[in-house]
Amino acid sequence: MRQPAHGGNLAWAAALAGCSPDAILDFSASISPLGPPNSAIAAIKSQIGNLKHYPDPNYSELRLALSHFHQLPPEWILPGNGSAELLTLIGRELAQLAATTLITPAFGDYYRTLRAYNAKVLECPLSLVINHWSLVIDKGQRTKDKGLLLNNPHNPTGKLFSRDSILPYLEQFALVVVDEAFMDFVPPNEEQSLIPVVQEYANLVILRSLTKFYSLPGLRLGYAIAHPDCLAKWQLWRDPWPVNTLAAAAAIAALQDAEFQQQTWAWLPPARNQLFQGLAKIPGLQPQASAANFLLVESQESTSQLQQQLLKYHQILIRDCLSFKELGDRFFRVAVRSQSDNQRLLTALKES
Repeated sequence: MRQPAHGGNLAWAAALAGCSPDAILDFSASISPLGPPNSAIAAIKSQIGNLKHYPDPNYSELRLALSHFHQLPPEWILPGNGSAELLTLIGRELAQLAATTLITPAFGDYYRTLRAYNAKVLECPLSLVINHWSLVIDKGQRTKDKGLLLNNPHNPTGKLFSRDSILPYLEQFALVVVDEAFMDFVPPNEEQSLIPVVQEYANLVILRSLTKFYSLPGLRLGYAIAHPDCLAKWQLWRDPWPVNTLAAAAAIAALQDAEFQQQTWAWLPPARNQLFQGLAKIPGLQPQASAANFLLVESQESTSQLQQQLLKYHQILIRDCLSFKELGDRFFRVAVRSQSDNQRLLTALKES
């Protein structure tokens, strides 16, 4: 079976570990261990009877729920079959420009969508100074005929860029795409989303995901926030009914679940700190500070070998960073999980 390019491939991990997929403790996919919320599960059950009908092609209720959540008009929001589907539409848009500046190391799906439309890619690496990943784009890449694609918080480093550090680039690029798939994990008083300024910039596109924060990756649900003219054009490019009835219902319920949101913001900082401190005490490992629900760890040993050892002897899956060519075989990424799961990982790492 092929080595996966993404985290969360439990079938591959189970084959290597010689166990069932259910026996794998998965640190490779950055999904909250707290969900799915009970409210989302209840909403899914309530909609079973509606599976005999097509979804509303305009997703009016879902867009209205998102518009209330973000205080935006519904026409500025486009739900999709995971943010991956919307990223594919954005790739087609970016390919029409002279080039796209891509902040690296970059999520592999960015390369996929840009390659699919033969877009020219200009890689712009973050500074790789430990614990100081800075966003500085070369002046030669900042021209009005180019696009810019980045994520915030950044994957895989966990770096949170300030809103003010990104805003100047909106004046210097034809199109700026900011993937905020992990921004939900940042508490409201610390988050740096560009959603509050999106109506001021016709060239800004923001991608959000509902699958990581609410633990719903199997439902595939994300959304784009951008100028209505841009979103209307994308709707002409894609298949009808991209979001299924159950996913739409779960999203509406989850967005209104303030208790679950507060629970997540209370859980993450101490759990992340516990994992960070434990990793830092293991010789040969150096975790990076993170604003998201995952940690990037530098290792003095081969991380692909470490991944296989953890699978074979402990049924634990970590995310190697071989798909991030700037990081290679000396970094791995782990999700933040429950205290007991985190401790199991730390104990296994000490024995490996």
